[in-house]
Amino acid sequence: MTVNQESALKEFLDNITEPFSLNDVVAFVRMIDPKRSGRLSMEIAAFIESRNIAFRLGSNRWVSRRGCFEPIRFVISPTRLELLNGILIPGHRCVPFANPDLLPQKYSFFWAGAPVPVTTTEGPPDEFYPYYSIYGEEYAPQYVARDNPENESAFNYDPYEDPVEVSIQTLDMRNIYREAAFVPGDCFVARTLDWKNGSFELERVDKNQWSQTELYAWFEAAEGGFEDSFEFLGPGTSTEEQIAYAYWFGGKRMRDVPAYALEVFLYDKTDRIETVAYGIETRFWYAGKEIPDRKDLEGIPSLPDKTVIEEILYKNKVPISEYVIQSYVWDSLYRNDTHISHTLDRIIPPAVNMDKQSRDYLSEYIADALEDFKKTYSPFADQTIGPIRQRVGELHTAVIDLAARIHKSDIDVSWLPRHTFVVLSQIQGHAASVLEDLDLDLDPDPEWALTETELEAMDNSLDSMIETYEDIKELIEDALDSFRRNNISMVKGQKKDAKRVESRTLQISIGGTEVWRRLIVPEACRLRDLHRIIRTLFGWTGSVDFRFVPRGNFPLRVPPGEAREPNLDFRIADLTAQGISELIYEYGTRWNAKIMILSRIDGAEGDPVRCSAGAGAPPAEHIAGPARFKKLLSALEQGKGPEYQAALKELGDRFDPLAFDIGVCNRNLAAGLLQTNKE
Repeated sequence: MTVNQESALKEFLDNITEPFSLNDVVAFVRMIDPKRSGRLSMEIAAFIESRNIAFRLGSNRWVSRRGCFEPIRFVISPTRLELLNGILIPGHRCVPFANPDLLPQKYSFFWAGAPVPVTTTEGPPDEFYPYYSIYGEEYAPQYVARDNPENESAFNYDPYEDPVEVSIQTLDMRNIYREAAFVPGDCFVARTLDWKNGSFELERVDKNQWSQTELYAWFEAAEGGFEDSFEFLGPGTSTEEQIAYAYWFGGKRMRDVPAYALEVFLYDKTDRIETVAYGIETRFWYAGKEIPDRKDLEGIPSLPDKTVIEEILYKNKVPISEYVIQSYVWDSLYRNDTHISHTLDRIIPPAVNMDKQSRDYLSEYIADALEDFKKTYSPFADQTIGPIRQRVGELHTAVIDLAARIHKSDIDVSWLPRHTFVVLSQIQGHAASVLEDLDLDLDPDPEWALTETELEAMDNSLDSMIETYEDIKELIEDALDSFRRNNISMVKGQKKDAKRVESRTLQISIGGTEVWRRLIVPEACRLRDLHRIIRTLFGWTGSVDFRFVPRGNFPLRVPPGEAREPNLDFRIADLTAQGISELIYEYGTRWNAKIMILSRIDGAEGDPVRCSAGAGAPPAEHIAGPARFKKLLSALEQGKGPEYQAALKELGDRFDPLAFDIGVCNRNLAAGLLQTNKE
């Protein structure tokens, strides 16, 4: 599709409220822009399906987001903080019941037919973040920053530190709370009046008005809706997309009241859904499960109507649009380096194996673009944008090159850091998006021009992306080095007649923290041995009760000091034979570790249990659980004050939360298991 056709498709979906057919939308798009009419039907259908921008009703029939969510009713539960201050923070409360292109401060609310007045509320940013967390905890600061220009400037001043205080737009609810005699536990039912423009009507509901039976029916529909959305979308492109499809699959019952507020359901009620890490982002997912990693950069959405150039790049695992290529061409002009092979190497680094015919085709495209762009390029006009474009282009090239080198290495993926390709895909996707924006910014139309504040925010965001890339690159390089050394030592150490055995990759994560380890153990490893391995991994003494609990299966208990427990003789192979791929290791009442049984790999009899990847320093067992551990880490980050001193005392003055040394980890494993065998 052309740019005008994509805009027409968006306009159609933003305004249609009734179910529509492919013929309906094609007729509208053709009316706006009749080009490429022969392929238009196929391209529109593919675009809607690949981008999940409408809900399927049947063959070539859909309903738009607006048609699904307008008008329906949902619940908003004011917090005690909001009641005390006489305000309501829209935040994430209206997801997915309003156009996702709108920021929360653009919503309008009505009470008894009259507009609810707005006010501003000041405070530290972290007081407001919980009201934006459903967008993704990592995006909450961005939503607060984008509330007003002053906030954006405050966040841009130091991208590594939150401002001391910010101001956000809130609803002035003082008269409404008094008039309605609102008390904690009461809630609002919000009805969507206008999905496109974010308009809602509020009415009060007493905390005892709905029965538990009615609420449980909604609760069941919601859990089923989310799990169906995970099956259909996987992690999706955003939490908003996950939630929209959860309400779609949850059916009419989920899209009406009685109901729980979405944040109450997600954070207080359900134990089947939780927020989990997904690369450098977060998603909602099955509780106790990890989102699977990717095998390359294939997860980045690609246009269904790819041009010839885009198709060539996509097949070579460089999923970018022509706008990104054009941004690289502008960068060549900014560098005053118009040698075609140099531009080509920045787009397709040497580690990517591209055939000669494809390289020649891309070279011809670059040559034509350079010749065309030279006519209008102005080095003076590019002084602001050029340096940012150059930096983000170099980052994008580096990510593509690193991903290609990993594929060439033939490394066992169990050695790579968790979500390696998810992280690389996210960085690559963000960098490509910035390159597209910087290409479009050369359009003389001032409507498209980026403001100075936007460019500053883009530059700060780039700093963060580069830092994340450098961190993951260092971990990957360490993993590649460890993998090579391990293979050499295994080849040297194995006897010709060594018996082959099956091994398993286990991933063990301490619940509520970012601490995890990936292990390779024999399938014959018993749970009592795994208990000792975990103790050694995390430096715990084993002086408290523990048990292994497979999800949906038999409990495995043992009190401290008991010599034998039949269930602890279960081997990893016994568990996988019963379809068990996840365990919870409950260590006392304070700590849980999630154990995921991953891929099977070949090994040799006598191979040591070894750690292949990991992150973070484990908490000492005496610390009172993950919430306390997070609080101590937060105090440690402050670097001063009484809370910092208390954290040093509890964690130890040499504690480094990021410390993980795979060599030390494996030496500890070898020494700990050797001592256990002697005992």
